[in-house]
Amino acid sequence: MTPTTVRPGPRRRPRRTRAPYAFLAPFLIPFVLFTLVPVGYAFWQSLHKTERTGGTFGRTRSVFAGFEQYADILQADFFTDSVLRVAGFALVQIPVMLALALVLALLLDSAVARAKRFFRLVYFVPYGIPGVVAALMWAFLYDPRLSPVVDLLDSAGARVDLLGPGAVLWSIGNVVTWTYTGYNMLILYAALQAVPSDIEEAARMDGANGWTIALRIKLPIIRPALVLTGVFSIIGTFQLFTEPQVFRSISTSVTSTYTPNLAAYSLASGDDYSGAAALSVILAAVTFLLSFLFLRFTARRQA
Repeated sequence: MTPTTVRPGPRRRPRRTRAPYAFLAPFLIPFVLFTLVPVGYAFWQSLHKTERTGGTFGRTRSVFAGFEQYADILQADFFTDSVLRVAGFALVQIPVMLALALVLALLLDSAVARAKRFFRLVYFVPYGIPGVVAALMWAFLYDPRLSPVVDLLDSAGARVDLLGPGAVLWSIGNVVTWTYTGYNMLILYAALQAVPSDIEEAARMDGANGWTIALRIKLPIIRPALVLTGVFSIIGTFQLFTEPQVFRSISTSVTSTYTPNLAAYSLASGDDYSGAAALSVILAAVTFLLSFLFLRFTARRQA
């Protein structure tokens, strides 16, 4: 009697479920509508330019120009100046802001801290103030014609022009730091709250003091939160617009192309929508590249 061989039947493919797409939809739909579609439209518009036919009073039409707008933007003097200005701003302002946010978060998370809810609200309040209002408030404190702070410095013999060419950028940096330190502090404080208390208790039993626990235990654990705030800060820095726009009305040191975002707004205000679109696409690409490089750098440091 010969044994019979049983042939395996066709493999059943796992049924595809639509549940993951349903969970992703609340993120994907707004991301596509309010990020990908505007960026795609800006890119399409940057490839065209407006031409006038029939003289001064003729009609205008949109014609395909390829990457001509990008070449014009990259060759413009204001582009290099504005990008380098914002890059230098980011190299100084972002580390200072994140260091302050980290210190405040560690202070609130310490065992000896009192009135945590009150101080957490106090640190976060500047972020709740609209950007234009905050910029106007600080502009009043910087204006030598109105500011009591400038008068106090003058009476002390320290004559400082906070709105001059050499100081206005850092005056803007002070406004940005004051506004967003509390926001970043809240993210870091939330990450610190997730640190298991058993680890801290074990470290104290081994003789570690508060500084050792903060530097050797808490910081490595909340590193992903620090990376997140770093990425947010890079993106926000290259979108710098509100503060320079407000300071432009009180200081001649701030020009219409002081930052890339302000330059794009100025081009659009002059009906150069294609140039503004090209500059916006370049700015988006630079921001994405810097954020990606920052993530890669931090990932290698963690490995």
